[in-house]
Amino acid sequence: MRFPLSALSTAGSTASFDRAPQSRARGITLDLGFSCLCTALPPRLGPGPGHLQFTLVDCPGHASLIRTIIGGAQIIDLMMLVIDVTKGMQTQSAECLVIGQIACQKMVVVLNKIDLLPERKRQAAIEKMTKKMQKTLENTKFHGCPIVAVAAKPGGPEAPETVNPLGVSELIEVLKSQAYLPSRDPSGPFLMAVDHCFSIKGQGTVMTGTILTGCVSLGDNVEIPALKVSKKVKSMQMFHTPVTYAMQGDRVGICVTQFDPKLLERGLICTPESLQTIHAAIISLKKIQYFRGAVQTKAKFHITVGHETVMGRVMFFSPAPADFNKEPLDNAFDFERDYLYQEEYLSKDSKASDENKDNDQTGEQLPKQQWALLEFEKPVTCPRLCLVIGSKLDTDIHANTCRLAFHGVLLQGLEDKNYTETFLPKLKVYKLKHKEGQVERVIDDYSVIGRSLFKKETNIQIFVGLKVKLSTGEDGIIEGGFGQSGKFKIRIPDGLKPDTKALLTVASKKKSRAGKGDAAKEDDSTKAESAQPVAISLLFKRYVFDTQKKMIQS
Repeated sequence: MRFPLSALSTAGSTASFDRAPQSRARGITLDLGFSCLCTALPPRLGPGPGHLQFTLVDCPGHASLIRTIIGGAQIIDLMMLVIDVTKGMQTQSAECLVIGQIACQKMVVVLNKIDLLPERKRQAAIEKMTKKMQKTLENTKFHGCPIVAVAAKPGGPEAPETVNPLGVSELIEVLKSQAYLPSRDPSGPFLMAVDHCFSIKGQGTVMTGTILTGCVSLGDNVEIPALKVSKKVKSMQMFHTPVTYAMQGDRVGICVTQFDPKLLERGLICTPESLQTIHAAIISLKKIQYFRGAVQTKAKFHITVGHETVMGRVMFFSPAPADFNKEPLDNAFDFERDYLYQEEYLSKDSKASDENKDNDQTGEQLPKQQWALLEFEKPVTCPRLCLVIGSKLDTDIHANTCRLAFHGVLLQGLEDKNYTETFLPKLKVYKLKHKEGQVERVIDDYSVIGRSLFKKETNIQIFVGLKVKLSTGEDGIIEGGFGQSGKFKIRIPDGLKPDTKALLTVASKKKSRAGKGDAAKEDDSTKAESAQPVAISLLFKRYVFDTQKKMIQS
């Protein structure tokens, strides 16, 4: 919901307090807004005198603006979740909470609009909503976080500016108590998330944003990947104060030589040639527990990569079953390992893929780490190891359901446009194949004829040499086709067991007699034969991206 940051702010940036006319007219935030709060430095954070500056990022609360919320959350150290005390958690509040769990470490809940509660019942209503929020947060990383009741703008957007807010001084004290000195590192390539862009006549074009990594100084060259140009830094400001240097975590405005600001409303700028433009990616991921339903391979999602959102198709894969308990590999992907293709992301409420079920590969066990191949409908520019969120943003925003499906980390970007030919064959994702047939008859102690494993038109020659197993325990090898109806010959290197041979001989005789008798006798013999058939199992794996489609057996 909307929270007027002007009630908290001591200074605004060039992009603060709802700059869009429709934002002011409707009393809602439509874009990211930035301002700052300067207050006395708490003794626990360092010796005084000094001041503590909070950079305030105003994210739009409306569910239709979720892309903007995701972009804002990635540059936040401490989150304020603003709840309308008269309504409680809404769909958009829940989605903001989910994004906060993914991207933020600390949170303060702000119960706003307490002025709308009847004064006589106000305290009881605040206590009731506080208990509700505590219950909601019970199983999240924000369990036990502070909850503060305020009226940031008593009387609503139309109220005069002279009306004093309620509870804001208490909120500032809570923010000071929750403040910490985040770890900042000026090393590495410069990368900044730009959220606003405008020109100043006679000076150049200004890009405002937050530095995600590295640092920048006057005179540096910075690349604007979206425009495929580099520009020289002419001047910089932090909240109207000129500076010559800025580093990771700083909110800064950078003025460069002139270009059309309409070409870059939002995006990334960086050290020249330090970012990748990718057509597909491999990510390590987790399903968001509030998303209802399966997260399936081949499905399309809105993929937010860094600060861009594009449509993309997913393919899920897991470790091989023997490696399900292997400890996750952070921030890297091992191309030497084999991976098992999955029809969907494996979770407690998902069905294992049919192949896995047939082969009893997964059971109740779930892998400790899962991955996905993302294929984008249009290329995206992003850093390695950036946050990735998959959503179903086309879901009805009034459906009261979480649209965020999964989140993860980008491990490997595929920059080659022809990645399907040049790169994917190196990705060793396989499918398990399981075929079942039956022994039709015995040739001798070391050979049988099989049927029902292949279709009539199947080229049996490509299966020659593959191992099979009989349901009676013998191992066999396919030697070739037999006739034109899909039957085949199996060699049993260690020979048939006497019991197996007896069983097959009896079945064969009964079948032979049935051929000579009437239809009723044939029915009886078929029942006798099918009562105890000897099954043939053929198990192999095939790599999804192997152009030769070889069948592999261990």
